[in-house]
Amino acid sequence: MMKQRKKESLIFYSINDNDALKRIKIYESGVSAGFPSPADDYLDVDLNLHKHLVKHPASTFFVIAKGYSMEKAGIKDNDILVVDKSLEAKNNDIIIAILDGEFTVKRYFNNNNKVILSAESESNKYPDIEITESVEFEVWGIVTHTIHNHR
Repeated sequence: MMKQRKKESLIFYSINDNDALKRIKIYESGVSAGFPSPADDYLDVDLNLHKHLVKHPASTFFVIAKGYSMEKAGIKDNDILVVDKSLEAKNNDIIIAILDGEFTVKRYFNNNNKVILSAESESNKYPDIEITESVEFEVWGIVTHTIHNHR
């Protein structure tokens, strides 16, 4: 028996090829996450976020996650998810799924053709969802990146 799922929502945005992202200056050598790097590494180059985040522009969407069911996976309320519809779901991927007509974001597990969608929350409010014949299910896309605010 499938338990009642807590309602969550997602907001979708597509990429319009005519609207280029503004170019952002970055430091060529990156930023040290350990000890500070030498000052001579401060060379400006252009950063194109599409180049780093979008591999298939025609099938990539930005989705705003709503809710807390994936917080242990690094997805927080109002994070922006980069979703590629051209990719096939693999075991352990984070996916956008359509379950009984509603969108959700969950971890995808496929073990011997038994599909389980799992939340990754601090609380245990979100039970695993086993995909059976009685569940309308579709993998809508694969989450490739998460963008969230640290403030």
